[in-house]
Amino acid sequence: MNVRRLIPATALAGAVALGATALTACSGGASADGANGGKLDVVASFYPLQFLAQQIGGDHVKVTSLTKPGVEPHDLEITPRQTAQLDESDVVLYLKTLQPAVDKAVEQSGVSAKVDAAKLTTMEVHSADGHDHGSDEAGHAEEDHGHDHGEAGEDPHVWLDPVKYAEIAEGVGAAFAKADPTHAAAYEKNAADLTGKLKALDTEFKDGLKNSASKTFITTHSAFGYLAERYGLDQEGISGVDPESEPSPARMKDLQALAKKEKVSTVFFETLASPKTADTLARDLGLKTDVLDPLEGITDDSQGRDYFEVMRSNLKNLQKALGAK
Repeated sequence: MNVRRLIPATALAGAVALGATALTACSGGASADGANGGKLDVVASFYPLQFLAQQIGGDHVKVTSLTKPGVEPHDLEITPRQTAQLDESDVVLYLKTLQPAVDKAVEQSGVSAKVDAAKLTTMEVHSADGHDHGSDEAGHAEEDHGHDHGEAGEDPHVWLDPVKYAEIAEGVGAAFAKADPTHAAAYEKNAADLTGKLKALDTEFKDGLKNSASKTFITTHSAFGYLAERYGLDQEGISGVDPESEPSPARMKDLQALAKKEKVSTVFFETLASPKTADTLARDLGLKTDVLDPLEGITDDSQGRDYFEVMRSNLKNLQKALGAK
């Protein structure tokens, strides 16, 4: 398998503990002024964290996302109004290094509970082209594509691995329970229900991809390193971790040779980025194109209405492209 883990794993218990200690003191629980009807006021940086907050918080939270539908999360700039939202919220959920503008705004805000999803699971380094270049070169590979994803070039796309997403869900449940002890039992139950659904999704992917004619897939955006590693696949990105960067002629030539060797049938693109490079490669090789959604946001063009529906669409598209039986 080409996508390899370069950072040792840590125990889930430690990750959840980090999630609890990542919170600053929160004495008031849900908004004391009653502006949200006594609900916990939660600001999420982008869709995957918004979805977790809504599923775990249920009727006890009011959730706002900083990243609107159709906006590429990496490019988000924070408005003065959003800065005020952060200051007035009870809890902010974000993924450090994914959105630099958010990191800066959260650091400067007076929000009482700051939950960094990156501390709730184990982050790993995945090279931009899906190959293991070694720890010294991995960060350089990210840098070459103009998209440094955190300390040591860590890949932020953890939500595309249902197992890691479940770890984050457990940490968010613990964070909500600490911020709003009155409804702690509800948060813990909802988190447990959600992790159960994610475990079932993990099983669907394992069973659905274990008997595939091919293990290699080509995608515009190298967002699927965790998913590829979890299910024994090889990710090959056209443009690396930045979906808008242009691949070099040498990279396109390598992909053409690889597609022929591995009998690749499909080049994947995504809904929030231009499909131009995917179309070009597919046309040159006589291949099909299809969607593999990194789930950074839900729009009318998404192949599903929420995380689970889009992930199952991704599974179906991968099965078709890889010749799964």
